[in-house]
Amino acid sequence: MHLLRVVFLILFSVVLLSLGFQDEPKTEVELGQKLFFDPILSSDKTVSCASCHNPDFAFADSARFSRGVGGKLTKRNTPTVLNMSARDSYFWDGRAATLEEQALMPIQNPDEMNLSIPEAVKRLNNNKNYQAWFQKIYNQAPNAENLAKALAAFERTLETSDTDFEKYMAGDKQAISADAAEGRRLFIGKARCFDCHFGPDFTADEFKNIGLFAGKANDDPGRFSITKDSTDLGKFKVPGLRNIALTAPYMHDGRFKTLRQVIDYYEDPSLFVHGSINTDTTFSKPLLLTEKEKQQLEAFMITLTDKRFRKN
Repeated sequence: MHLLRVVFLILFSVVLLSLGFQDEPKTEVELGQKLFFDPILSSDKTVSCASCHNPDFAFADSARFSRGVGGKLTKRNTPTVLNMSARDSYFWDGRAATLEEQALMPIQNPDEMNLSIPEAVKRLNNNKNYQAWFQKIYNQAPNAENLAKALAAFERTLETSDTDFEKYMAGDKQAISADAAEGRRLFIGKARCFDCHFGPDFTADEFKNIGLFAGKANDDPGRFSITKDSTDLGKFKVPGLRNIALTAPYMHDGRFKTLRQVIDYYEDPSLFVHGSINTDTTFSKPLLLTEKEKQQLEAFMITLTDKRFRKN
């Protein structure tokens, strides 16, 4: 495991160079980028933010559950950090209200980076480079507030809109296939995807129970764990769909490996989870999609992939 971590960090140093990162960060964004890829913020210095939010997978993870320090598994699937600048809450359960608040939570999480914020700040102050960089950029020593600001500033730059879908909407009707265009019509209409996935990033920033919660001891209650409101049982934040083709596996527990499996699930959720509780009425009836329509729906969602990630 230690050897794998070392190899992983070496590979990420290459990623830093490809992203245009300079040895000395000169702006708040560059400082945040440096911190995002630096394992100094984990207790054993083997895990960075980028360990789970991998650029190769549109800043998500390819595993059902990510591994933190000591090989611990996270309790939920790692969501992408792309296209987060316009969100009004963060994490599957919405426990953070701002990117700054969100940025510090994985550092403290014992299943992820397992480092207290006071200790993280102490490390940065004891590092001559970081001490100098924070002074130059913020005119003050590293502290919890400017650590969060730097990470959030970098994350706000991770917006994507260079897609075939955007070209199609701008008037280039050849930018997507006829099947993908039909998939878009299904997305808005018969497939009812648009009921939850709308807006520029294809998320309404709402919480929905899609039928995965059945009240068993090992079931995740989602938003309820934060609000303690029984109407929130089994609800999770609706994820955006940009670059969705690259962020498998899917759902808060990563149970589906492919987009097609997700589409099959929404065809009739009751066939997958029996006795679900508090399921949104949107999912109460089968979609009655044909095989061809399912293929077209998937073709449309693939058009939401940003150009920089198409090689994947």
